[in-house]
Amino acid sequence: MKRLFLLRHAKAVAAELSAEDRERPLTERGHDDALLMGAYLNNAHGAPDLVLCSPSARTVETWELISRGLDAVPKVRMVDALYLAPWSVILKLIRTVHDETENLLVIGHNPGMENLAEVFARKAKDDAEKKRANSLDEKFPTATLAVFTFEVEHWKNVAAGEGVLADFKRPKDVV
Repeated sequence: MKRLFLLRHAKAVAAELSAEDRERPLTERGHDDALLMGAYLNNAHGAPDLVLCSPSARTVETWELISRGLDAVPKVRMVDALYLAPWSVILKLIRTVHDETENLLVIGHNPGMENLAEVFARKAKDDAEKKRANSLDEKFPTATLAVFTFEVEHWKNVAAGEGVLADFKRPKDVV
């Protein structure tokens, strides 16, 4: 079984307040939300084995804050192709991960993260999964974590409509 964590970066300063989009830092709220979600990730699921992170300032800062809450330090790869990537590119990157990785965290941007979560989510099979799917359908705000499990041995086999939405948490759900 493979477990995938999709995390949208935390709240960043508005685009018009920063000269370069890649350099937009987190706001105070973003900082707080990232710390909160790092503790949640660790307590609810443990640390991932590998992190793929967009190289933008807001995603890197999100990762640095998330990592403070983890009991273990995973391998981290900054991946240029994740910057503002559409869901199809993120999927291709996930499918190239070595199979020794069981728990993968991807930190990126919308709309790619939200779209990929929607693509992966299977039809809900119980009320709890249905509730999570409804939350996903509503919105995928900053610092939101979607957790999927796949009954596959190889990352290359993760597919649309086959992910169990095991968890979906927004910072407001954790407080």
